[in-house]
Amino acid sequence: MGGLAGFQWVLLPLLGVYLVASVGSEEVLSQVAFVQRGLSAEKGPDGGGDEFMFDFQGDEIFHVDLGHKETVWRLPQFQTFTSFQAEGAQGNIAVLRSNLQTLMKRSNFTPAENVPPQVTVYPKDPVALGEPNLLVCLADGFSPPVINMTWLKNGEVVKPGEETDFYPKADNSFRRFSYLAFVPDPEDIYYCRVEHWGLAQPLTKEWNTNVPEPLPETAENVVCGLGLAVGIVGIIVGTVLIFKSRQRNEGNYRQRPL
Repeated sequence: MGGLAGFQWVLLPLLGVYLVASVGSEEVLSQVAFVQRGLSAEKGPDGGGDEFMFDFQGDEIFHVDLGHKETVWRLPQFQTFTSFQAEGAQGNIAVLRSNLQTLMKRSNFTPAENVPPQVTVYPKDPVALGEPNLLVCLADGFSPPVINMTWLKNGEVVKPGEETDFYPKADNSFRRFSYLAFVPDPEDIYYCRVEHWGLAQPLTKEWNTNVPEPLPETAENVVCGLGLAVGIVGIIVGTVLIFKSRQRNEGNYRQRPL
């Protein structure tokens, strides 16, 4: 795999959890950030893939492009109702980087465990021959967040589809989605090839028009990666109130280093 070489360390703290009132239940809005470092014998500690994001019930609201200091909204309409200063994420990430360096030294640079992904490929919409659709490749439950996802059509590598950021999970593993626009044809066979340090060799999942549709619960569990959750407008008011409350208290918020 390209990118970071050798060992890998990841620090993924839950920076904040907020509750949004909902009829008969509680909804969770989370502020999450992680940093990671690899170690190459030639170069020493390397960095890459640090992220800062907000999500609602596992659905991304936005993430911060740390390099360009920009807030990137998963659903553009959210920025109509609220805002987030991308520069505020830089301080959190700087503290996490310092904390991770301390933890690496305390552990005598013991590497994190490589946990392989589970891979699923399915179409976004019911398949109709000749009708444009979207193939979704989900890599789930892996760690560290360093992974390659490649699309192939009839054995040939095709132009990469859109990829999401790494979505953290409650068990400190990650998931990532890759999408490929296609027109269903019974003669075509598609593959999603996934490479990860937890795999002895690349894992390849096949899809063609004869593959059964995913089970309803499977579709429900992965639809969040598409940013198409039903009833999203109903949570906007609660989300906006929480963001405004957070911004008022931002001056008092500090994450202390280890």
